[in-house]
Amino acid sequence: AAELEAIAEAERRLTAEGDVAAAKRFGLPDARIARILDVPESEVHRRRPAPGRLAVDSCAAEFEAETPYYYLSYEQSDPPSPAGTGRAILIVGSGPNRIGQGIEFDYCCVHAARAFRDLGYEAVMLNSNPETVSTDYDTSDRLYLEPVTAERVLDVCALERPEGVVVTLGGQTPLRLAGELACEGVRLLGDPLPAIQAAEDRGRFAGLLGELGLNAPRWGVASTQEEALAVAEAVGYPVLVRPHYVLGGSGMRVARNAAELAVAGPCLVDEFLEGALELDVDALCDGTSAWVAAILEHVEPVGSHSGDSACVVPAPSVDAGLEREIRELTTVLAARLGVRGLLNLQVALREGELFVLEANPRASRTVPFTAKATGVPLVELACRLLLGERLAELDLPERAAPTRAWAKEAIFPSDRFPGADERGPEMRSTGEVMAGGATPGEAYARALRAAGHAHSGGRIGAPLQLLPSQ
Repeated sequence: AAELEAIAEAERRLTAEGDVAAAKRFGLPDARIARILDVPESEVHRRRPAPGRLAVDSCAAEFEAETPYYYLSYEQSDPPSPAGTGRAILIVGSGPNRIGQGIEFDYCCVHAARAFRDLGYEAVMLNSNPETVSTDYDTSDRLYLEPVTAERVLDVCALERPEGVVVTLGGQTPLRLAGELACEGVRLLGDPLPAIQAAEDRGRFAGLLGELGLNAPRWGVASTQEEALAVAEAVGYPVLVRPHYVLGGSGMRVARNAAELAVAGPCLVDEFLEGALELDVDALCDGTSAWVAAILEHVEPVGSHSGDSACVVPAPSVDAGLEREIRELTTVLAARLGVRGLLNLQVALREGELFVLEANPRASRTVPFTAKATGVPLVELACRLLLGERLAELDLPERAAPTRAWAKEAIFPSDRFPGADERGPEMRSTGEVMAGGATPGEAYARALRAAGHAHSGGRIGAPLQLLPSQ
């Protein structure tokens, strides 16, 4: 209660006096100050002082700390903050681990920091989670323990003057900042904004697929309940409701009739391909072409979020002809989107016909699994592509084939939250395990045991029937 009253008092003083500097020293963010003063956020940024850089005392004053941990403060900085070298790359992390975004993206940020350092750059990390490897003292040259917001990224850019900022390796949270950062003149490595805008807006992406002649489930865009009902009637139930720009499938629902259909904002209402097989495709792209690293087959039929689905590689249901079709489809779509770095596609196979479900022009949560299964350092190669190299310069094989079968299975907190392992379009898992074997079935059985499903009767039987013995 005391903290809330202090915040309210700071806001009253800001309204009465308009002292932006005092509001920043108290800790109010730019967006909140802009709303109170009814001015654009850029005006707040112009009127407020620039924050200084303070070192985190990681040695509790026992002796002088030398770890490069920093935070920003509107109090007086210890020494004057040094100017950036111009050879720094700022990597924006994923923030706190939570459902839909976790350690997989931290893996990508860690490997990116190492890659940029190997390429002769200073790696600067911005992340707010001290419990991850990306915030270890020796991962980057400098770490800013700050919230993953546009305001803080801009402040760090002012201090560091990086050669570029990476927003495509930390999941959906930094990706959402791309538009605002680009408007402020920040150089985003790989120029991801056009691809983000084309892929993240569900309706625009579905229209793009139509232009390219690629199959997609029948769809329509809706902003209200009435519009959604009209689209569903035209498409035919069941339908999948997919909000724009969401994390971990938040708000996604399958509606089998009008009574189950509920819309809370702009979304895509599309045909739900019941019983179809879902595939994930991880690829490297250089803006004009693509190289497919792996095609992953989901164990569960379409309808489970990719983060909750078990998957195997090589994909047992993908023959040589279908693999060629998927590779061609990936190349065409990557070129049209202009993706640089990593691209993840989700496609469905029903009665021999491929449907594109969505594209993610960023690192996906399957990247660590794919990299380990194939032995291809995907993140390191993606960093080189972000800096302008072409795929032809990376000396990649024609195709990456794992030496054995691999499987991954999701882990759910069902021991603490009963029913949390019910799989659907909205992600609920909190981790995953990976296992190898001579066949996909053997690898998957080992993954099930590692995930603690060895005695969960129904969980083992049906999915394994989808996997051939060789």
